[in-house]
Amino acid sequence: MPYVCAKGPHGAHRQDCHGFEGALTHDVIHGLDVTVPLGIGRHVPEERLRIVLHGITKPKPLKYFGVDLRGIELCADDIDWSFGSGTLVSGAAQDLALLLCGRTLPPGRLRGAPGTRFTDS
Repeated sequence: MPYVCAKGPHGAHRQDCHGFEGALTHDVIHGLDVTVPLGIGRHVPEERLRIVLHGITKPKPLKYFGVDLRGIELCADDIDWSFGSGTLVSGAAQDLALLLCGRTLPPGRLRGAPGTRFTDS
């Protein structure tokens, strides 16, 4: 059941945060939404990234974000983490988290031929 996550100047903002995992994911992803395009180096700690990656690779979030990962294996090159199977796409774990949430990354952040479809050209 949705609950109030934050109360702003226009009243309560209702969001189904799914507890701690959802709130952390929300904070991490939207924080990166700001820092990555601005080129601000932000390093999300590994223990937080693992929680986020665990949550966003569940069936419901994968369906919600709708990223086509057929035939692709995502592999983090900074922590021991991978997801899927197929042609390898690698990059920093926090960039892969953004990819999984449907974000387009700046060029050069991913390695592997299929990675270009997830970056700005």
